[in-house]
Amino acid sequence: MDDTRTLSREVEATLIPQGTPMSLPEGETITITHRLGGNFTVMTHNGMFRIKGADADALGETVSEVSTTDDEHEGPPEQDALWEALRKVFDPEIPVNIVDLGLVYSLDSKERPEGGYKIDMDMTLTAPGCGMGPAIAEDAKGQLERVPGVSEAEVNIVWDPPWNQDMITEEGKMVLGLV
Repeated sequence: MDDTRTLSREVEATLIPQGTPMSLPEGETITITHRLGGNFTVMTHNGMFRIKGADADALGETVSEVSTTDDEHEGPPEQDALWEALRKVFDPEIPVNIVDLGLVYSLDSKERPEGGYKIDMDMTLTAPGCGMGPAIAEDAKGQLERVPGVSEAEVNIVWDPPWNQDMITEEGKMVLGLV
């Protein structure tokens, strides 16, 4: 399917896989290759880029509504809700979320003295040289902070143990055609 568009305004983007922030100019022709986790992976004549969902209007797409945390929530955040939030985070080069890729190593919840809960998450990447790591970690942080009961999230990229394909869930392997 050809999903070629012309940018209606200048937009900030991240060069894939280097992770370099760049601006794409108004009038740039792009082809949307993925719509994952509310973000877009696009191709231009200069390479592959990730554009945040907040800039969907520049692509002629609808900006997805971002739900915020529920101020009425009491107690710790639901573990299932945390994991479901992380299933909305994708490496822009791979059409599988970070949970099913096996990139999330730990997810801990701690009550904060000032109220709410802080989530500490350790994750890895499929390759140590992945320049998209900071963007993926920021997406994970943002998704976690939308879960009711979460006041703060910290996402750390770790390398031990090293990631390998055996860490991919069965669902992830099916999407990637590894089963």
